[in-house]
Amino acid sequence: MNRSAHPTPGIDALRGRAETRLGRRPRPKRIGAGAPGSDGEARRLLHELQVHQVELELQNTELQEARDRLEALLGKYTDLYDFAPVGYFSFDEQSRILEVNLAGAALLGVERSRLLGQRFARFVVPPSRQGFVEFLGDIFAGQGDQVGEFSLVTADGATFWANLHASAGTSPDGPARGCRVAVSDLTVLKQAEEIQRRFETLMVSNSELRQEIVRREAVEAALRTSEQQYRRLLEQARRLQEQLRRVSHGILRAQEDERRRISRELHDDVAQTLVGINVHLESLAREATVKPALLKAKITRTQRLVEKSVNIVQQFARELRPTALDDLGLIATLHSLLKEFMKRTGVRVQFTTFAGVEQLNETRLTVLYRVVQSALANVAEHAHASQVKVSIRRLSDVVQLEISDNGRSFPAARPRKAARNKRLGLLGMRERVEMVGGRLSIDSTPGQGTTIRAELPFVRRERSERRTGPLVEPSAAGFECLRNP
Repeated sequence: MNRSAHPTPGIDALRGRAETRLGRRPRPKRIGAGAPGSDGEARRLLHELQVHQVELELQNTELQEARDRLEALLGKYTDLYDFAPVGYFSFDEQSRILEVNLAGAALLGVERSRLLGQRFARFVVPPSRQGFVEFLGDIFAGQGDQVGEFSLVTADGATFWANLHASAGTSPDGPARGCRVAVSDLTVLKQAEEIQRRFETLMVSNSELRQEIVRREAVEAALRTSEQQYRRLLEQARRLQEQLRRVSHGILRAQEDERRRISRELHDDVAQTLVGINVHLESLAREATVKPALLKAKITRTQRLVEKSVNIVQQFARELRPTALDDLGLIATLHSLLKEFMKRTGVRVQFTTFAGVEQLNETRLTVLYRVVQSALANVAEHAHASQVKVSIRRLSDVVQLEISDNGRSFPAARPRKAARNKRLGLLGMRERVEMVGGRLSIDSTPGQGTTIRAELPFVRRERSERRTGPLVEPSAAGFECLRNP
């Protein structure tokens, strides 16, 4: 067997390996002796044949190993191609599917064998179909790799967004008229983008909400400031109300002082003058000589007018400020007031008190008298009662005055209208009682009459205010008068 004069390194290596393997084999037995020349040539040829056989065995082994490796690589390629995470397609210019892997068939929901030959465009939703045609045209126009997003529809009608990455196919024999396209499902990505958009929207909403919270906190702070200002204004209003109350009390005290002064002037001046006139008229009546009958009649009429004037002046003086309150005390003055009330209205009055009430100072005695006077005026004008109970008693350090009747009741809102009356009404009673630190309560129940209750602190009169004259005891004519210890 002839060898090339210039063997290649691969062949030399193969021959060296063959000779090495052949050297380990046992040599064949010699058949017989021959000519030296022919025997040497035969042994050389036999050696060459043996070496060539070993080379063939080595080549066969290498080819078998290469085939096994190729099959393994083909299996790996097939696995990578069919079970790749994206779908691989091969299209022609009309988008007919030439090749497809299992992942691509799974994306479209059609068996691979049924996909071959179908147009891929039919799996593109109509709104995206024109864009896909332009996308495919750019590939076959040689404009390089193209990437696009299209909405695809599966065999069962479900739609999803897919990313198509396409490149023109190549061939050793010339340019190919096909293209390879990798199709990946963008559903998760789109969902992530949607979540991202929602997150951004929520972030914007959260930012707006924080701004709203800041605004509301500012409004709340402003409201707190306004509330503090309102409280300050309310406190100022309360102080002004208290000042107004003190002014009102001062006015009431001034009115009471003025009434006392007017009462004394009427009693000391007007009444005494009228009495003097009456005395002179009586003397004229006794000394009349000319037409005594006519003169006497005129004088008699004049005396009646004078008596009536005196009574009016005395009544006016009692209403302004009864002198008996200063001279005789509260009990005697109330006795006279109640007696005159019973005579004028016919209403029976039950009166109970205690002797220690005369120890109150002048202001509180006046308040008690005015409350009784006003209450009786209301009874005579509105209550239509047949019986009134007036009681004054001491409860610890408090003097309690209670006037109750069995007449008609009145609404609770009526005291608010008392200020409209020209007479001293319920509002005047409340102001007088509160002026001396007391409190007034009114209980008017339908069918049970009305009860007015005034409670004053028990404050004794000063030594300079105490009367030196005896206390006049009131009679019990027409009503009950009890003196509790």
